[in-house]
Amino acid sequence: MQQEIRPLVAVDIIEQLHRQFAILSGGRGKDGAPIITFPEFAGFSDIPDEDFLNVVTYLTSIPSLEAASIGFIIIIDRRRDKWSAVKASLTRIAVTFPGNLQLVFVLRPSRFIQRTIADIGIKLYRDDFKMKVPIIMLNSVSDLHGYIDKSQLTRELGGTLEYGHSQWIHHRTAIENFAMTVKTTAQMLQTFGTDLAETELPNDVQCTEELLSAHTDHHSKLKDELKLAVKQGATLLTCIREPVTRSANSKLSPDELENVATVERLLAQLDETEKAFDQFWTKHHLKLEQCLQLRHFEHDFREVKLALDNLMEAQAGFADIGDSVTRVEHLLREQKQLEEKGQEPLEKAQSLALHGEQLIQNNHYAVDSIRPKCVELRRICDDFTNETKKKYDILGKSLELHKQLDKASQWCEAGIYLLASQAVDKCQSQEGAETALVEIEKFLVTAKEHQLSNPKEFYNQFDMILTPEIKANAQRILQKLEDVQEMFDKRQVSLKKLAAKQTRPVQPVAPHPESSPKRASPKITRPAGVGRPRTAAFRFIPMFCPHACNKLCFLNRKIRMASTITILLSRHIITRSNKCPRCSPLLPNTHPFLPRRIIFFF
Repeated sequence: MQQEIRPLVAVDIIEQLHRQFAILSGGRGKDGAPIITFPEFAGFSDIPDEDFLNVVTYLTSIPSLEAASIGFIIIIDRRRDKWSAVKASLTRIAVTFPGNLQLVFVLRPSRFIQRTIADIGIKLYRDDFKMKVPIIMLNSVSDLHGYIDKSQLTRELGGTLEYGHSQWIHHRTAIENFAMTVKTTAQMLQTFGTDLAETELPNDVQCTEELLSAHTDHHSKLKDELKLAVKQGATLLTCIREPVTRSANSKLSPDELENVATVERLLAQLDETEKAFDQFWTKHHLKLEQCLQLRHFEHDFREVKLALDNLMEAQAGFADIGDSVTRVEHLLREQKQLEEKGQEPLEKAQSLALHGEQLIQNNHYAVDSIRPKCVELRRICDDFTNETKKKYDILGKSLELHKQLDKASQWCEAGIYLLASQAVDKCQSQEGAETALVEIEKFLVTAKEHQLSNPKEFYNQFDMILTPEIKANAQRILQKLEDVQEMFDKRQVSLKKLAAKQTRPVQPVAPHPESSPKRASPKITRPAGVGRPRTAAFRFIPMFCPHACNKLCFLNRKIRMASTITILLSRHIITRSNKCPRCSPLLPNTHPFLPRRIIFFF
């Protein structure tokens, strides 16, 4: 790889510059041409060619390109030297001077012999110098003042220009150091910017935090370097302007003015570099912060999503709708506990979705990744809320169903108890039968209060929650309800007949004297329409089935007539063979008739 050619700087030739065999005083010709002075130097001929070339090359590189393009004015002061020194100086300048020459002024040796030799020598060797510019031989500095203004000449040449060689070297070294600092700082900023641009964003929170911290620390160090560089340039600018600051009559030389312009240009370059770096850092830092926000959002999303999934899974496990009031109430309590348990993850999900929306509104670079997650969080929350409401509706319906079924079952039991508790002896009279009818009618009104009067409407109302088991239980209870209703209908028919029956007059019957002798009985003439008196003491008696089916059964047995007869039924009186054909299939084969009070009517 080709090595970069670095221009000469003062620190590279500091020793040669301190020898002061050539100076750039800062003076200018009438047309602005820079002046390089070769003051008297006893060992000029002993200066190595490399040292001479380096110094002259460095001096010609200092003026601006505009000034250098005009051409340099060379002043060779050899007033105390010999012609040989003049010749050596002209020869070196003609051979090695790297810049564009405009004029060459030579202050001749002041001694008469050396001056005469110089006049002759310049005529003889002018062509040997191979200079394309005129060489003007001057006898004194007064002659020089005719070409160059005194204000552009140093005191050694009879001028008024203030020049301190050590201070000049110090300023040049400081300016070049500052220029190198600016260049190095710019390179560091550029390198850091390149590294930032090529850095891949981490995929987890910890690495992102570490990267953000490292980049922030590096940025802070570079900012400190920038502040030091700016401070260095400001200090250097103050030092260069010190003569003007110290004395109002002082003026800076053109070279010093160029130094001021150079430092100001470097400071402006540094300021532009800092602004560009700050803009880039602002964007990069924002991207890192947004990356960290994204990683936190993704981490929180995974945690909340897991909690929501567990919540939805737990909710899906509540598929049971209960088979009794107690079970449904227990399920409702469990659903309430699940709902309370889900409040925290639901609130976190809603908060995280809101945070995601804020990131999107702040123009986050990962909008395409954040928006779907926000949508998913809101969807899961809505699903849980809707499913919870649906569960409550179903369990509420189930609770209402089982309560109605329980009420229906209780109503049936109460109805059966009412039928069994009505005493037949009290129902023989018209008033007693009517009272029993009123009791039954009042009881039947309660069926409407429990909404049990329309089984079809009942099925339609709860069809969405009727499982096969619940449906079978409901059918059983509704069938029982229908049977009890039919029992009441039959009882009402019987009671209405009793309530409407008129009282029959008792016919007198003559006793048969057992002790009187047998004789023919006289014929008794019966009135027309009067039936034959009953002589039979037994007949078939209708009675209510002991199984409460309200079917009228006829015992194929003669029982003596009476107003009421209470008998105890047992196996030897009523056997399975003469059970009610309607109720018989409903009873288990091993269940015998229990003793029961049976009421017989005429």
